[in-house]
Amino acid sequence: MFDDFLIRALFAGVGVALAAAPLGCFVVWRRMAYFGDATAHAAILGVALSLGFGVSVFVGAMGVALAMALTVSNLSEKGYGVDTILGVLAHSALAFGLVAVSFLRGVRLDLNSYLFGDILAVSKIDLLVIWIGAAIVIGLMAWRWQALLTSTVNRGLAYASGINPKREQQLMTLGLAIVVAVAIKVVGALLIVAMLIIPAAAARAVARSPEAMAFGAAGIGALAAVGGLGLSYQMDTPAGPSIVCAAAVLFLALNLVAQMVLKSAR
Repeated sequence: MFDDFLIRALFAGVGVALAAAPLGCFVVWRRMAYFGDATAHAAILGVALSLGFGVSVFVGAMGVALAMALTVSNLSEKGYGVDTILGVLAHSALAFGLVAVSFLRGVRLDLNSYLFGDILAVSKIDLLVIWIGAAIVIGLMAWRWQALLTSTVNRGLAYASGINPKREQQLMTLGLAIVVAVAIKVVGALLIVAMLIIPAAAARAVARSPEAMAFGAAGIGALAAVGGLGLSYQMDTPAGPSIVCAAAVLFLALNLVAQMVLKSAR
């Protein structure tokens, strides 16, 4: 049964959803969607470099994504406009990555699988990497949850509590780089941020606490992975985009439910 490619795809989708859920909550709270987008785009350059130098795609994607995230964080603290920095670096990294791919010779590369994901081609090794990455991100978020939450709510309060917001930001960028690296095979560089933001935004509509939002985002992400794969199998649609579509439908449904409950309570 475990050899079935659909079972591997299912476990891969759920693993990415669990990794992205708590981190996605902080991306939503801090309004860092474009930050995640820039990091994800940089992963394409990492893929090209890893294939060119013969190293693991996971290592290359994570390394470049982490470098991008740290660069944005450092430049934003030196007075540069964050939106400008992200606009320049996000599109530059994607363009350099696509150009670098064109120089690869003797390497068979399906670029679409890295742009939009190829979850149905996930191997057992890929699955192991995804779940190890998910465990690291979940452990990191659980370990620093309160500190991250405090620095997100109020930097002044964080300093007063002996918390360094810059350090927490760097830990978050590390988690983001890991999620990008493990998710690129599942949903692709262009859709990774959707799996970070949409489940978290959907959970926000019905959650009553930060912890409930994180658990809700994990459940919504996992349900979107299962539903998207089912849709892909039944309708013969691309798996990665189908998962994102399922997440978007859940987002709309939960927001409608929340609005109806709010109106009935008045």
